[in-house]
Amino acid sequence: MSVKRYLFYISQNYSFAILRPLQEVIRLLGKDIAWFVEGNDVRLDYFRDDERRLTSIDEIIQFDPQAILYPANIAPTFLPGINVAIFHGFDAGKVDKRGLNDHFKVRNCFDLYCTQGPSTTLQFEALQKQHKHFLVKETGWCALDPLFKSVSDKTAEHSQRKTILLCSTFSKKLSCASLLFKTIKSLSQTGKWDWIIQFHPKMDQKIVEHYKSLESDYLTFQETDDVMPLLKQADVMVCDTSSVLLMFLLLNKPVVTFNNISPQDYMLNISEVELLEKTIETALSKPKTLMQNIKQFANQTHPYQDGESSKRLLVAIDEAYSQRARLKNKPLDFFRRLKIRRKLNYWKFH
Repeated sequence: MSVKRYLFYISQNYSFAILRPLQEVIRLLGKDIAWFVEGNDVRLDYFRDDERRLTSIDEIIQFDPQAILYPANIAPTFLPGINVAIFHGFDAGKVDKRGLNDHFKVRNCFDLYCTQGPSTTLQFEALQKQHKHFLVKETGWCALDPLFKSVSDKTAEHSQRKTILLCSTFSKKLSCASLLFKTIKSLSQTGKWDWIIQFHPKMDQKIVEHYKSLESDYLTFQETDDVMPLLKQADVMVCDTSSVLLMFLLLNKPVVTFNNISPQDYMLNISEVELLEKTIETALSKPKTLMQNIKQFANQTHPYQDGESSKRLLVAIDEAYSQRARLKNKPLDFFRRLKIRRKLNYWKFH
């Protein structure tokens, strides 16, 4: 049976860039799509005039989606249709308080995990055999379809200077933003490179304002719900442990990381601010061994460079929807379900 109605369930601004490539394919197939916003962190003015937004749980029930897609870790289990996890980023090696990798934590709320490549598929398939209440299908990540359809977006205006993109996670323990501020200020004033600054939407506002104060002919601060054009424009990324660096590597471009929690041979990791300029220069030279390591990483993380992951994802959803009756019942997980209902202030039982 083919799924005809989809719901995008979002709580962060970055969800727009993740889901819109998929929305485009759904529309081309003549199927129905609606959005629902949980919480107050999504800017409603990011919605386009032609995008349908449901504003209550009752409206979701009435819309009766056959599949609900979540670029998130948690999902309510009392809504219609199957719950599909499509991830909001790659595995960046972040761990929880118990030292467990948060990317592979099963929270008993999804029916289908659409994985991005072998490095995530193998681990989720092992979890599938263990739990038996969800399916796993490797599709590639729909968010990256626009990335591979056009791999270069560098403007002629800046073609004479290399462009460095600084991205950072919002976590105070992991963020490089404060530690690199003075150095980036100094480097941007030399005019040696063009700088683009883009942070996670939850970044401390004080840090945001500090970087905005640096704007000049050589440095711009970007607030956007779509980082893809910036990834295509930059030559090198400076980052920390944000999963956005993994997306940049998939474009076969080098990343300089600062105090990465799990540095790998496909990164140039430093822990001293004084090494930043020299290490960026090394990255721009694209050392042969580094580039080979980046290619190997890409093959394991996201081998699909055809821009067709959205189509594969929809096929996987159709298959999962037809097989949903074969899955074991999810564990009750009473307290998590109660917490979600309280958050949504919804107490009807259907």
